[in-house]
Amino acid sequence: MGEQLTALDATFLELEEADQSVHMHIGGVVLIDGIDGRGAPPLERIRADVLARLPVLPRFSERLSSPSTGGLHWPSWEADPDFDVSRHVFAAGLPAPGGRRELLEWAGEFYSQRLDRTRPLWELVIVELADGNWALITKTHHCMVDGVGSVDIGKTLLDTQPEPSPPPEAAPRPPGATAPRGRSRLPSLLRPAEGLTRAGLRLARTGLHAAESAAGMAAHPRRAAEAVSRARALAELVVQDEVIPAPPTSLNEPIGAKRRLLVLEAELDDLRRIKSVLGGTVNDVVLAAAAGGLRRLLLAREEPLPEQGLRAMVPMNVREAGERLALGNRISSLFVHLPVSADDPAERYSMQLEEAEGMKAGTQAMGSSTLLDLTEHMPPVLHSFVARSLFATRLFNVTITNVPGPQTPLYCFGSRVREIWPLVPIAAEHAVGLAVFSYDGTLFFCLNLDRDSCTDADVLAEGIADSLAELGALAGDKTAA
Repeated sequence: MGEQLTALDATFLELEEADQSVHMHIGGVVLIDGIDGRGAPPLERIRADVLARLPVLPRFSERLSSPSTGGLHWPSWEADPDFDVSRHVFAAGLPAPGGRRELLEWAGEFYSQRLDRTRPLWELVIVELADGNWALITKTHHCMVDGVGSVDIGKTLLDTQPEPSPPPEAAPRPPGATAPRGRSRLPSLLRPAEGLTRAGLRLARTGLHAAESAAGMAAHPRRAAEAVSRARALAELVVQDEVIPAPPTSLNEPIGAKRRLLVLEAELDDLRRIKSVLGGTVNDVVLAAAAGGLRRLLLAREEPLPEQGLRAMVPMNVREAGERLALGNRISSLFVHLPVSADDPAERYSMQLEEAEGMKAGTQAMGSSTLLDLTEHMPPVLHSFVARSLFATRLFNVTITNVPGPQTPLYCFGSRVREIWPLVPIAAEHAVGLAVFSYDGTLFFCLNLDRDSCTDADVLAEGIADSLAELGALAGDKTAA
């Protein structure tokens, strides 16, 4: 019997099941120097290398025991009886002239397609550009891994030096287990009675865990008090038993299934200089720039600027230092207000810092994950309601995530990685998601947008870039003074 999905992992499956416009995969576009200026290595060589590294990523050769989360228990991870690496690693071509613009368009289409739930939930595509360089585009379902975890996985597939490293050694496998191969044999089919027995064991285990949890709370009052305190964390968004809704905007209307990507770049040292002069953190600079861009977009659409600000859901890493390469999700969420009503960049940044200080003093960061923890042992039909509520437009307007990456060069088959464009999924009725990833001294801002409703996305991208420039000028003025 494989490992069962956690409540948080199952959330990302349930969000897809609730709305056909939602795609809950994460990923990235990795731009790499060509091999002697002649594009990518042979496809079979890439497949063999990926296959050799899969033993340290067992989830990548496993599939869901059931494509749906319905019923009395969530799916488990089980070995794919017909795993074939060629179904997951393949090549694609770009339309002429085969440059960055065409790569962005192709990636938008690629991320508009859901993963096949009857197979391991990941894909890796190799695309060659006309300039002789190439790109490696990844797509992984969010139920398998979060953004920080995907960085560790990327480090497993890439190298920190030009000389390709041998595949990392995997942890000892259970007795009788076999490593994934290019094509594995079909095992003997389970008898129906055995399948029912497994379902019964899962249900019994669920009840046992719930009983153990309740017994633990009763035996340890301090633990119970901490759980109650954490569950109250979302009270910061509640007044008189009613959730304070995020302001209504055109960013939060029904969306389609098609996506569009836009990418901006900024020097990490520039953001560090801004925060050193103006205070705060690099993440505060990112949020303030996003606020400026969103302000520009709302003004262009002739929409009122909400005084309370737009509310952003900001995923927060709660992964322990020793959990490198641990699959699954280790995240919580902050709900941060973006001061889009402030016209002056200095005032807007000051308000963003004040918001950040309020977050540090509060307990909201634990709230969303705690609600899911409390529903861990509920049947999926009940958990699904809570999960969808935590990603509803009543709670937030946009998603913004900032993942720190390695600040030294990475290599792939001896060629240097030049850029990494990250992807964050967008929930139902959320037209905009912003993922920021820092790599080798550069921050890459990647907007994931609903193609149908964000035909004016260039306004948002230019607004973010201009806001960063304004903050840079403000820091320069203060330094001079």
